[in-house]
Amino acid sequence: MSLRIGSKAPDFEADTTVGRIRFHDFLGDGWGILFSHPKDFTPVCTTELGAVAKLKGEFDRRNVKVLGLSIDPVEDHKRWVGDIKDVTGYLPDYPLIGDHDLKVAKLYNMLPEELDGTSQGRSAADNATVRTVYIVGPDKTIKTQLHYPMTTGRNFDEILRIVDSLQLTAKHKVATPADWKPGEDVIIAGSVSDEDAKAKYPDGWKSPKPYLRIVSQPK
Repeated sequence: MSLRIGSKAPDFEADTTVGRIRFHDFLGDGWGILFSHPKDFTPVCTTELGAVAKLKGEFDRRNVKVLGLSIDPVEDHKRWVGDIKDVTGYLPDYPLIGDHDLKVAKLYNMLPEELDGTSQGRSAADNATVRTVYIVGPDKTIKTQLHYPMTTGRNFDEILRIVDSLQLTAKHKVATPADWKPGEDVIIAGSVSDEDAKAKYPDGWKSPKPYLRIVSQPK
């Protein structure tokens, strides 16, 4: 199954560092982020897991549950988190999925479905495509997919910015322009007619082009 923005995020059960979970139940009625790693005890991923632990309060404030995945057993994850704390100063207290049987990676199109075997004997390079971030909405559909090479650490401030945009545009009929940050001007969605926009924004809007209507961010 090919996954795209708008696809239903596949549900699954898995063992994690906090016990067995079912993905959709874990998310409940909130937002979720699933971010994956090709192997435990890898340098870039070590820094990333610590970065997410540092920002955990920011994700909580946005009603976003974070879930990591790595192609190794849970027992290895539990040893790895000590290294993450040593390196970054932060201990991951969110679930890390043990995907030693590669089931979730295959389910989410990060490894070929026909691939045989388990994590045993596989290197990080063998699992190089397991470097994806999925942002999932309360309706359990995929809102964003981000794919990173192993040599490029993820920018979690940018991921938070994407969440802010997704949550704002889910609530209001607006879009966010390039480099937007919370509190800055937004764009009235193209699906909103000028007549409806006048009722919503009686003070009007800036319109450098007929198709571009800029207003202050709705509260």
